[in-house]
Amino acid sequence: MAIRDLIPWSRQENRLPVPVSAKRDQEPDHHPLLSLHREVNRLFDDVFRGFGIPGFGGVGRDLAWPHVELGETDTEIRVTAELPGLDEKDVDITVEDGVLTLRGEKRAQVEDKERGYSERSYGRFERRIGLPQGIDRDKAAATFKNGVLTVTLPRSEAANENVRRIPVNGKAA
Repeated sequence: MAIRDLIPWSRQENRLPVPVSAKRDQEPDHHPLLSLHREVNRLFDDVFRGFGIPGFGGVGRDLAWPHVELGETDTEIRVTAELPGLDEKDVDITVEDGVLTLRGEKRAQVEDKERGYSERSYGRFERRIGLPQGIDRDKAAATFKNGVLTVTLPRSEAANENVRRIPVNGKAA
């Protein structure tokens, strides 16, 4: 039994209790409490969508910041991360125990003495990406250009020697 089965307001299954008289007179989808429940869920999802917080019934799409793209060839693994508004000095990259870690901090400060206000914003992030065996971490390199970080992790020669290609035959035996 999953925890969501214990929660009566689970979004996947609309299981609000419906009085017996209402069951006879109406279809369950048209019950007034059920439609109120749906509208409140939609309202909260819409409000929290812009803050990077997952909605109460949705999946956290914006929590995995920065957005990362992985590419793999026989000779290397390439990780590309979008980091708008950051400089290379704001980013820390480590490879340890088969895990690539991207850390950073974004700071912004705006001060307008003429209008009498100041605004500060801070944000930290950390992304951990599991790597396959056979990465030569001593030859890893990173570049940062126009807010895009690219980390190149070459495969070691031993990793390429352990690969065995299996031919695919068109006829079944």
